[in-house]
Amino acid sequence: MFRPENAQSFVGLALIILACWAFSEDRKRFPWKLTIGALILQGLLVLALFGVPALRAGLAGVGTAVDGLASSTQAGVAFVFGFLAGGGDQPYQLTNPGAMFVFAFRVLPVILVVCALAALLWHWRILKWVTQGFGFLFEKTMGLRGPPALATAATVFMGQVEGPIFIRSYLKTLSRSELFMLIAVGMSCVSGSTMVAYATILKGVLPNAAAHVLTASIISAPAGVLLARILVPRRPEDETEGEADPAQDKVYESSIDAMIKGTSDGLQIVLNIAATLIVFVAIVAMINGILGLFPPVGGAPLSVERGLGAIFAPLAWSIGVPWKDASAAGSLLGVKLVLTEFTAFIRLGATPIGALDERTRVIMTYALCGFANIASVGMNVAGYTVLVPERRSEVINMVWKAMVSGFLATCVTAAVVGAMPRELFAH
Repeated sequence: MFRPENAQSFVGLALIILACWAFSEDRKRFPWKLTIGALILQGLLVLALFGVPALRAGLAGVGTAVDGLASSTQAGVAFVFGFLAGGGDQPYQLTNPGAMFVFAFRVLPVILVVCALAALLWHWRILKWVTQGFGFLFEKTMGLRGPPALATAATVFMGQVEGPIFIRSYLKTLSRSELFMLIAVGMSCVSGSTMVAYATILKGVLPNAAAHVLTASIISAPAGVLLARILVPRRPEDETEGEADPAQDKVYESSIDAMIKGTSDGLQIVLNIAATLIVFVAIVAMINGILGLFPPVGGAPLSVERGLGAIFAPLAWSIGVPWKDASAAGSLLGVKLVLTEFTAFIRLGATPIGALDERTRVIMTYALCGFANIASVGMNVAGYTVLVPERRSEVINMVWKAMVSGFLATCVTAAVVGAMPRELFAH
């Protein structure tokens, strides 16, 4: 049943698209067909995935698979770290079992296992076929050329820098619009490894968490393409055909080689995530310590989180969050942008069930599910410098705009979900 709260989300959709058009590099080339098509495609995907019993059952199966993956990972973690991992017999009496959920032992190891499995599935060509299938879908439904469509699909499963690797030999020939689109889409989605990690974090507070996270990353890709094409419109005259280099395809010598290299790649990702979280959280803690020296405002001390909540509360309301939750939701959006989405998901997972409306929690899951944050700016500059060094200055010139595009793309996805009746997501 549709309610006024669903109409509220259309306000956010209109404002976001209007803002992107206002800052477009060519306002006369507004992609009307793509705008209508992308929003309809997102809506249909949400309705199909949660409204069609067979597909809904498939998404529930994803949740079961994630639970199995997490428990299997814990077996490996317990073997290496013993009782520190929170499993098995503890050498002391627990007074607070909840404190045994340690991020370094429960979430980060899952990324290692998923990266190894992804490499294995790529070697067996299963993941490659899935990626090519999604690439074909993006090519036919959104008018993308073959190479950018393939990279967009790969980004959904592999990550913001890993996805473009699959068309590395084409990168130097892409138009400015296509290159910007790849960077923006990379920040509007998350990788397969982090999808599982986010689902693990939200498992206790969000029913069907794995289904929502998977859906969020997939349907944010069309939103990323849309906003990127509005900000930097396509110019067919700038598009040239490039030649592929088969030697640059991702190849493993055997299944064991795939698992070893996948684990090695995963370790680098885990170290980057852990180091980034430590540094960014520490910096915010220092800022909050300084703000704490000032007199309280509104009966509470000043903090980065309160400031971000005030700034982004209107945006949170416009995508469908009720005003009573807007400050908390706005704070999560700000934390995602400044401190990475991992930190935002951790805070969303730590928010008690009764503290947020159930619909707000669903909407925010979609709004947070993207790599658009300040840390990703550096990752993209570093990654593309290696992949296509001759276009480094061009990447630096557009990466901040791409971050904003990716951030707003997840908000578009959240607004589309907010426009749906809440009964669709009832568990």
